[in-house]
Amino acid sequence: MERLRKIIKIDEEKCDGCGQCVPACVEGAIQIIDGKARLVREDYCDGLGACLGECPQGAITIEEREAEEFDEAAVERHLAEHVADEASPACAAAPATGCPGAVAFALDQPAAAEPAVAAPEDGPSPSRLGNWPVQLSLVPVQAPYFQGARLLIAADCVPFAFADFHQRFLAGRVLLVGCPKLDDAELYRQKLAEIFATNDIKSVDILHMEVPCCFGLVRLVQLALQDSGKQIPASVTKVGVRGEILETGRLGDLEA
Repeated sequence: MERLRKIIKIDEEKCDGCGQCVPACVEGAIQIIDGKARLVREDYCDGLGACLGECPQGAITIEEREAEEFDEAAVERHLAEHVADEASPACAAAPATGCPGAVAFALDQPAAAEPAVAAPEDGPSPSRLGNWPVQLSLVPVQAPYFQGARLLIAADCVPFAFADFHQRFLAGRVLLVGCPKLDDAELYRQKLAEIFATNDIKSVDILHMEVPCCFGLVRLVQLALQDSGKQIPASVTKVGVRGEILETGRLGDLEA
């Protein structure tokens, strides 16, 4: 039943899809869909506006209009189902509308710095990670940080083998990680093709391990680029299990 009441309003022109409003709405009324925050259920929104202060773009306001009444019982059922979903393996394959860990946002890191950054003489080296999430299964196709991005697509063993991963490779790049052997390779191909096709990607750097199965990541990216119809400069780096760089070159010039 609808009645006149206060409810949030999202200005899609101002929204950049950062996702900070999603965890702020404890009732689960907001999701990121097609790179924009959306009010998905009027009856989940209590109209109190806890999400307002979390929007850096000022895209969320409160308006008074005819809307479905707030349904506390429905919210409780929804939250109970959400907790169960998070505990299941399916959460790992959900888009940014499901798991809170899949909400896309840029991190406050010097991501625009030059790739080679000297580590401080004392203290730990700073993180160069500039985006979240990084797992290819979780990242939204139209995450805001993809526009004008230099992509770094890494096999998920590489950062463990290469000790200087952040300083050598990560600064100034958007990171995506996955395993070409254990993960869904066809899903990765389709998702990468869509990322390439729908965003302004400036370059792609691929990092893979020396083991033969890991070269599958290179092939996945190659096929995804073909599927997208885009001509994007791409490079490949092979890393040894002892952490050394074995080979570098342009995509298409290297063999497994």
